[in-house]
Amino acid sequence: MGYLVKELFYTLQGEGAQSGRAAVFLRFAGCNLWTGREKDRARAICQFCDTDFVGTDGPGGGRFPDADHLAQAVRNTWDRAAADRAGQPFVVCTGGEPLLQLDEALLAALHAQGFQVAVETNGTQPLPTGSQAIDWICVSPKAGSALVLHRGDELKLVYPQPGAEPERFVGLDFRHFYLQPMDGPRRIDNTQAAVQYCLRHPRWALSLQTHKLLGIP
Repeated sequence: MGYLVKELFYTLQGEGAQSGRAAVFLRFAGCNLWTGREKDRARAICQFCDTDFVGTDGPGGGRFPDADHLAQAVRNTWDRAAADRAGQPFVVCTGGEPLLQLDEALLAALHAQGFQVAVETNGTQPLPTGSQAIDWICVSPKAGSALVLHRGDELKLVYPQPGAEPERFVGLDFRHFYLQPMDGPRRIDNTQAAVQYCLRHPRWALSLQTHKLLGIP
């Protein structure tokens, strides 16, 4: 079957607990909460997504026949960009919804290439089964979807979302809880609302999309 990848690029992680860390972003094509096509947005479960995950035409994207070929492409992306070998290589598997494609074979291949593997998921798909563990799990719940992942390293909630209020998730088993203001025409108001919520509920910390502020991918 292989893997369908929208884009593959080197940048700094812009959000959440790993913000500022150098990483290869492995963006898989496809999602189970929206087709990615504007004509379908009004009917999508997730209607606020601002990411292009349709097709395989992005930088570094393509169809990869097996796990070893894709893991080697991730390694090559890191090696071309990183000037030295200090620090463990870090790959963020994202989408779309990465758990539609990320499997045991690819995890093993990425680990064999020396990577710490993170996933950013909407939490509606199970983790790959087997001996290969994902090193960093970030779940971003979406209103109207059924959450099947109830533990991980980081819960990052886009705010506000009617039907996905923060209090619905505080009992879950995560090390970090973040509110991230929803982008769009109400971004300033949403940011202020998130700041006030975090001040009143210090279990939650504020996550900003610093890559957008810095103008990097």
